[in-house]
Amino acid sequence: MAFLQLKQIFKSFGEGDSQFQVLKGIDLEVEKGEFCVLLGPSGSGKSTLLNIIGGIDKADSGDIIVNGHSMESMNEKALTQYRREHLGYIFQMYNLIPNLTVRENIEVGAYLSKHPLNVDDLIDVLGLTDHKDKLPNQLSGGQQQRTAIGRAVVKNPDILLCDEPTGALDYSTSKEILKLIETVNNKYGSSIVMVTHNDAIKDMADKVVKLRDGQIRDAAINKNKLTASQLEW
Repeated sequence: MAFLQLKQIFKSFGEGDSQFQVLKGIDLEVEKGEFCVLLGPSGSGKSTLLNIIGGIDKADSGDIIVNGHSMESMNEKALTQYRREHLGYIFQMYNLIPNLTVRENIEVGAYLSKHPLNVDDLIDVLGLTDHKDKLPNQLSGGQQQRTAIGRAVVKNPDILLCDEPTGALDYSTSKEILKLIETVNNKYGSSIVMVTHNDAIKDMADKVVKLRDGQIRDAAINKNKLTASQLEW
């Protein structure tokens, strides 16, 4: 059984004549430690799907099963616990707490976990040791995104959800962030589900899922996987 299973996920927004069906029966499996990229044009449903996996949004029907546990059967308390224990979330916008240092922002994530990673070791992996006592407004965009990644990863999550994590960054900084996510995947074994508009990123993924009009048009294993440093766009 796959670690993450999505079964017949449907989702609509609006009501009556203005109702719009965003997801139309999504079936997907992600193995433990697998790096899965969701590709598709705007309006294809990929961010909505990511939010449903993350428990931020709720499907109209269908089920998500994580490590054998059905989200459909969870009450609000159990769902909160699921998000806290199993998920890390990296957004395009960094959402850092402005009056906390780099180290303190990362520690916020550690407090949410029963089995957090060592904060200082992670700061070192993130390349933030020299910046750990700085506030977010003293950091570059790339350093802020590294801090946001640290906050998500320190929880030691089973699944790391990434919503356009390089969307606001320049080319060289984007490559640095992708290398970092690759390191997290290899070093800590988190399953990664990443939404991106950047077609080149698919080449570093284990599985590439293409969405269009709320449906999966193609899901394929990448047999010629590249490292993040080999990517070009």
